[in-house]
Amino acid sequence: MSAAGALSPRPDRPVGLTSAEARRRLETYGRNAVPDVALHPWRRALGKFWAPVPWMLEAAVILELALGKYAEASIIGVLLVFNAALGFLQEGRAQATLAALKSRLALYASVRRDGAWTKLDAAELAPGDVVKLSLGAVVPADVRVIEGNVRIDQSMLTGESLPVDTGPGADAWASALVRRGEAVAEVTATGARTRFGRTAELVRTAHAVSSQQRTVLHVVRNLATFNGALIVVMLGYAYTLKMPLSEIVPLALTAVLASIPVALPATFTLAAAIGARSLARRGILPTRLSAVDEAASIDVLCSDKTGTLTLNALKVVAVRAMPGFDERRVLGLAALASSEGGQDPVDSAIRAAASRAGAPALPELIKFVPFDPVKKMSEAAVIDDRGAAGCIVKGAFREVVSLTPPSHDASDEAGELEEQGFRVLAVAAGRPHAMKLAGLIALSDPPRPDAAALIAELRGLGVRTLMVTGDAPKTAATVARAVGLNGLVAQPGPFRENVLPQDFAVFPGVLPAEKYDLVVAFQRKGHVVGMCGDGANDAPALRQAQMGIAVSTATDVAKAAAGIVLTEPGLGGIVTAVREGRVAFQRILTYALNSIIKKIVQVLFLAVGLIMTHRAILTPLLMVILMITGDFLAMSLTTDNVQPSQTPNVWDVGSLTTAGVIMGIGDLVFCTAVLAAGKFWLGLGIDALRTLALVAVAFGSEATLFSVRERRRMWNSRPGRWVVASSVGDLAIIAGLAIGGIAMTPLPAAVVAAILLAAVVFAFFLDQVKVPVFRWMRID
Repeated sequence: MSAAGALSPRPDRPVGLTSAEARRRLETYGRNAVPDVALHPWRRALGKFWAPVPWMLEAAVILELALGKYAEASIIGVLLVFNAALGFLQEGRAQATLAALKSRLALYASVRRDGAWTKLDAAELAPGDVVKLSLGAVVPADVRVIEGNVRIDQSMLTGESLPVDTGPGADAWASALVRRGEAVAEVTATGARTRFGRTAELVRTAHAVSSQQRTVLHVVRNLATFNGALIVVMLGYAYTLKMPLSEIVPLALTAVLASIPVALPATFTLAAAIGARSLARRGILPTRLSAVDEAASIDVLCSDKTGTLTLNALKVVAVRAMPGFDERRVLGLAALASSEGGQDPVDSAIRAAASRAGAPALPELIKFVPFDPVKKMSEAAVIDDRGAAGCIVKGAFREVVSLTPPSHDASDEAGELEEQGFRVLAVAAGRPHAMKLAGLIALSDPPRPDAAALIAELRGLGVRTLMVTGDAPKTAATVARAVGLNGLVAQPGPFRENVLPQDFAVFPGVLPAEKYDLVVAFQRKGHVVGMCGDGANDAPALRQAQMGIAVSTATDVAKAAAGIVLTEPGLGGIVTAVREGRVAFQRILTYALNSIIKKIVQVLFLAVGLIMTHRAILTPLLMVILMITGDFLAMSLTTDNVQPSQTPNVWDVGSLTTAGVIMGIGDLVFCTAVLAAGKFWLGLGIDALRTLALVAVAFGSEATLFSVRERRRMWNSRPGRWVVASSVGDLAIIAGLAIGGIAMTPLPAAVVAAILLAAVVFAFFLDQVKVPVFRWMRID
């Protein structure tokens, strides 16, 4: 019977749907396609301006416009647009992932409709349709095989390194590729209800709130709470002093401006961008800037096995020759029973091993019969040098040994190799009815040469690595031991919701949705999770993880979902990304702490000045000058020389705020002392005192900056050249404006120089206070 005849439906088999029934089911279940639920780009873009952080910047723009400072409002507006554009592009990554996923779906399918085979758009399939799976085709929907046998590659969904044999009663999933054979199958699920559709939906909805967003919001919240209460008290005090409304309003605007860390969101972005540029120079491409921030904090790395920790290239790892044969001959015989130039990774690995081994004289190949999924073996008809005909078979151990006399030694050898997680094949040779077992061949996907070193280095950095794979437990455990993951192996199947990273080292038999769920479970326990993978089956987890990493050989789907793409072979880029993330973290930590100190001190100093002079000691104009010279020039801290920590970094805004208050009290004492000297010793009027206050705040801020930029003594490291340049520029601008009387009442140069000298002395004093405070607050 021909192949076509063998696959022709019999009356007792499903014959497919009628066109009318298919239309009815399409109306019920929808088209066999991943739904497109993306918002219009304009709606997504406008949404980036409606969130707490944009509100903060928008408030600053409104205040500047109210003061008539159009240039300053424009600068803040540019920052607002930049941050919105960045968020828009990040969100677009999910859409790119979905587009890459959709490109893997079958475009057409061979379907039996109205009793006849026809070719239809795969999107028109409905549950109950009967389809034909042919060599090279993509499985168009989730199906159950009715008859026939096919070998399918479903690594896109499962991550399995080898194709699987599928026969009657077995399931095959949408997007799998038919590598061999032909079968008839019935559609069981379409569209979003397929495993593929659920994977695409997880990619679309996956989202982890970045620590950057949380930190900015918490800093703003703490400052708003502290300074807001202080502003209310200060305005109440001004009212009791019977200050005119014309002075209370500028005081309120000045206090509000003093409370807003305008450049904080942009500084996070700039620090991440600088880190991204540094990584790109070393073959690591961040596709989301937030991934650079999160690299500093990850304490768990979930890694796929195939193609990530391993080379995704089968190799012969062991040959066990039976009596009368040697290893070279076993490989040579197996090579004769393997296809040449095909896509079967097993055959390619065996032929490569045989070529390296240099097998002795072999029989002449007469006919090759490819692997049969039913028999689970391939065959070769040969003639030896004496002209005698023979046969060679290669395939699954149990099927091959059934053709040969029983051998307990062979069974023990095969069991031992299988226990080590290897795929074991048997080779037999001889006359068709007198076959002898020649030997066993064990194959494995070997670990990457740098995988063990990577895991050890990450362990030294406080990052726990876990293997999360779709492969079988024994195979996964073998690779895990080889790369230094020596913990427990979880049982395949659903894991408990309270699972912890330290419970297991290996999670085998995990499907895409389960990888995603595992990442979410760890995140709910407070862990910052990295995910490393290479296939579309990893895409949901890559998207959900705070730092998704796609290796250089990853599919387009995985690269689109990941936050970081390694563009060069090997895994060393992961450690580099972690270290660079920690460098960026230390830079942002310094800026955030410096910003908290300044914003607390400026509002407190306004209150002290109001008590001392019964007037607003700073005007809105002077505060804008401080914002431009202080907040924006201090962004140079994103290029500072810093030392990354040896453990994962975690944002503790509470400790940061406490340290800021303590350090800020020291700065407040300095500014108050300068103001008191000007009022009571130099006898300056209110306008000159305002200039004096501006100089004191600016110079005190620079002293504070140089103290807090180093976690130990400030002379332990050399500041970056841009930090020095911006500080010199800040001091020069403020001193030039004060001495020249530009936009303020002039001060004698000697007074400005004296404040500068006092600020230098203050920096060394503050450095003595800082070390125990940082140790107490665990700021490192």
